[in-house]
Amino acid sequence: MAGWPGIEDVDDRRLAASLHGAGAKALTQIYGSYGARLYDYCHTFLQDQVDAAHAVHDSLIAAQQHIAKLHEPEQLRGWLYAIARRECLRRLEDRQVGTERHEAAVADDDLGLEPGERARRAEFRELVFSALGTVVGRQREAVILIARHELDTWQLARVVGVSVTQAHQLAEQACGDLEIAFTAALIARTGREDCPSVNALIDSWPPTADTYKRLIRHIDACPMCGERHLRKVPARRLLQLLPAAQMPAELWTEIHTTTNAPERRGRRSAIARRAEPFDASGWPAHPGHKAGSQKAGAAQKAGVERAPRTGPRMWPGLAAAACGLLATGTAVVVLQSGASPNSGDQTLVAPGKANPHSSSSRNPGGVGTLSPTKGRSSATPTPTPTPTPTPHSPRPTPTLTTAQPQTTKPEVPKPETPGTLAVSGCHMRSGNKSCTITVTASGGPVKWSVTGSSGALNASGGGNLAAGQSTGVTVSRQGWCLGQGSGSVSFSPNGTASVSWNC
Repeated sequence: MAGWPGIEDVDDRRLAASLHGAGAKALTQIYGSYGARLYDYCHTFLQDQVDAAHAVHDSLIAAQQHIAKLHEPEQLRGWLYAIARRECLRRLEDRQVGTERHEAAVADDDLGLEPGERARRAEFRELVFSALGTVVGRQREAVILIARHELDTWQLARVVGVSVTQAHQLAEQACGDLEIAFTAALIARTGREDCPSVNALIDSWPPTADTYKRLIRHIDACPMCGERHLRKVPARRLLQLLPAAQMPAELWTEIHTTTNAPERRGRRSAIARRAEPFDASGWPAHPGHKAGSQKAGAAQKAGVERAPRTGPRMWPGLAAAACGLLATGTAVVVLQSGASPNSGDQTLVAPGKANPHSSSSRNPGGVGTLSPTKGRSSATPTPTPTPTPTPHSPRPTPTLTTAQPQTTKPEVPKPETPGTLAVSGCHMRSGNKSCTITVTASGGPVKWSVTGSSGALNASGGGNLAAGQSTGVTVSRQGWCLGQGSGSVSFSPNGTASVSWNC
């Protein structure tokens, strides 16, 4: 990234050891190596120059206070990003709706270029930013950490709270989707003369998410556009050509003062407590992590001191630099668009959370139940008695009596009242192209079938279900996938199941 110091020769192990010794020099070196990167990362979350500066300030103070916990000092850089992410999410949760924000100016790395080259670079950046708008949620965070900030998949996994395998799949999918979307944007801007069909697909600029989907489907089927589609630009190059948020000059002075001033000892302690909990290896624990959660909960109940939040006067020159970035085609990358940051996925949606509609949770009592036997009589016929002769009596005329057989007519079973079909939607997690819808007969037997689907989904099936019986219908997603999406599957005699996905 232009304007950022190189990190190839940074010795994280040595910096961590120096910081562990409470050396002010180590924090100066960390700020020099990673300060601009961390500020740009925090600004993508918060979209505010003052908030981003406070987040970097508190993150570096917390890092100094907790460095003894880090068991892998060679992973210092990823650890700093994890602390900064936690701090940004906390600030987003505390932020009041409607709070006015002032974005930071961007570093001008186009000085010295000819006017024509500056215009071409601005247009290229506009295309990148437009394509990035199709990558949302956790995917956007992954592509920014991997392609813009150069973390590896192991560090990405620790920062966002997923397994290494999931991080690899997430990064691969996110980078691939960004590259595909950028190719579509480039063809939309420059390929209209080569392929007349492209013109008909573009209804606005920049293209909407639906327009991108139509473009990508067209490119996949068009030989002329498909040939250009093969020449992809790597995601790393795309994001590193976007300008960085410009870090305020007063930030280091404030960090240095908080680190060394005796009268700010209480503030340092409050920032350190607010950064907890950490897991067993010293990384910030994610939601649902047990390590340190009891301690954190007890601290909150006891009314732990919160670090005072300084207002806009903390750095006098910061509040004046709002900038209309998108209009100039030099927009800073933004994480927040279209996603809840720790949402998990949250976060961004909470990692590792079980899907309530997964096949493992369907019909816990076992699939299928025995239905009542139809047409069977509930009455038992009485055996017919045999004639019994009356013994002789002194009377001159003997009599013989015969018992009439007593039988009960079989009861005709009453027809069962037809039931209704209850359907439960499903979600395709990142990397999956299918999920299972649950259908259940409610209130009586149901003859059911799939009648249609929308949103590039494919599903089929049908059959008979007894009252209370459930079964599953596999639904799959077709074609390209950009970020998040949704569709539906309809059933007869009634019911529509929603299906969502996160690529």
